[in-house]
Amino acid sequence: MSDLSQYSSLGAALRDALERWASETCLIEADRERENARLTYRQFQEAALPLARAIQDRGFAPGDRAAIIMTNQSKWLISAYAIFYCGGVLVPLDYKLTAAEHLQLLAHSKARWLMVEHYLWRAITAAPNFKDLKTEAVLVTEAPAGTDLQGALRWEETKGDGELNFVPRARNDWAAIVYSSGTAGRPKGCVLTHENYLEQCQALISLFPFWPGVRYLSILPTNHAIDFMVGFIGPFVCGAAVVHLRTLRPEFVRDAFPRYKITYMSLVPMVLKNLEKGLRDRFAALPPARRFVLNGLIALNGFLTRHRPRLELSRFLLADVHKAFGGELRALFIGGAFTEAATLQFFYDLGIPVANGYGLTEAGTAVTLNDFSPFRPDTVGKPLPGVQIKIVAPDPDGVGEVAVRSKTVMSQYLDDPELTAETIVNGWLMTGDLGRLDASGHLQLFGRKKNMIVTEGGKNIYPEDIETVLEGLPVKEFCVFASHYLWPQLGRGASREERLIAVVHPDAERAESKKTEALRQELAARNRSLPDYKRLSGFVIWKEDFPRTASLKIKRAVLAEQIREQLERPTGVVEL
Repeated sequence: MSDLSQYSSLGAALRDALERWASETCLIEADRERENARLTYRQFQEAALPLARAIQDRGFAPGDRAAIIMTNQSKWLISAYAIFYCGGVLVPLDYKLTAAEHLQLLAHSKARWLMVEHYLWRAITAAPNFKDLKTEAVLVTEAPAGTDLQGALRWEETKGDGELNFVPRARNDWAAIVYSSGTAGRPKGCVLTHENYLEQCQALISLFPFWPGVRYLSILPTNHAIDFMVGFIGPFVCGAAVVHLRTLRPEFVRDAFPRYKITYMSLVPMVLKNLEKGLRDRFAALPPARRFVLNGLIALNGFLTRHRPRLELSRFLLADVHKAFGGELRALFIGGAFTEAATLQFFYDLGIPVANGYGLTEAGTAVTLNDFSPFRPDTVGKPLPGVQIKIVAPDPDGVGEVAVRSKTVMSQYLDDPELTAETIVNGWLMTGDLGRLDASGHLQLFGRKKNMIVTEGGKNIYPEDIETVLEGLPVKEFCVFASHYLWPQLGRGASREERLIAVVHPDAERAESKKTEALRQELAARNRSLPDYKRLSGFVIWKEDFPRTASLKIKRAVLAEQIREQLERPTGVVEL
């Protein structure tokens, strides 16, 4: 395993890795059945250094900010390495944002350079405020021949002939400006240093090491904090390989496991839930005798691995299941939102451990991670090495705001000293998440502090807690709000103003009004399993997709605003 304590910057650590593992495969880019690229570390370096020379020739200076807006592909990582090689500050932007949002964040970050995929650049140039773009140089990938690039250069044709110089950086220098997934209206650019990333990487690979021969399947956007760390930095400094899929169609994701003998993959809870559903459906479709045997083997494996994973045993007992996953899968990583304990247990019993973690952009990537010693599906694990957690102002049940202190915590919010001072207090990052540490040091989460509802009787209600009871509803998606959050003009204080409302997005086949009564009955039945003070008062049918972050978390504030615009008062609520 690499010792990152000897390095002062990501650029230096990556440069040594490219030379050390020169003949190992570092990157595979696949699109459906076709491979677009397969690069060794030497080939990756040969692709990146000419780009670094070209941007240095064009005036790229140490500390310059360079944004990347691309889907998962080799050119994303090549561009990032070239930026770090030249001493730049990376600004990774979510390709799923609108052109207007891209322009807003480019302006806020003061990025001098932009490396962008052609179809995204085309959308940006068509935006009404494109004329306000201050970026000085734009490199566009995959632009068709003869296309008018509005003054931009072709990434593939950008060459330089000057002397190339590696630019060293100090540990406390800025490495990246990463926009928090919670950004809504007021951009929150988290300034992360080289030390933040190096310390985070060292902690993660101490628990889940990479080595030459390991293959990580990347399906999350590379700009996302999780995939940037465990789908780029972690594998590269250890000589492992990253497999990028340029399609997220389930059949091609499934095919990638056996084709590339995947070792690790990161998921968001929604994708993991869909994977669970697919497996359960396949198990249910087996002939009764085979299903009986399979259930017995799953139960046996769960019993024999209850204290720790035993991968070889699981692969023997459940050979067909593991064969479908390529036979080399060691763990899945998950974070970004709440994951049901039953889902985590389902995969663990199959011999596919899911490392459930908790993190936020402001703290690098991860704060806690389940290390399976022992497996605890009811928590998000223990603090990573070097991370301290405390619970601020705990209630009688020990639940309070989670605060984090670590070398992985960001230095500041970009150009926002007021918000920085509110968020980092005496060296502690105030996360806004509510949690409790148990006797063994495991962290349990209960929801966002701003979403918590306090009843007249002094009871605390966490909408996320209620949502776990609603899992499995026959709808596409749902979430729970307090009525005063949806309609602030109602005020707070009276019991009617503390009502809890479910917002449900029906499946297409359930969108007809005649299905509403069946849904009402289902919600009423779920309600009866909750204490009186946690019960829903009604629900709203919402026929539009919920707005989500890059990690597929629901943007609650944005959704509430959309509902508020269409329903000025709670006249559309179906009572339970």
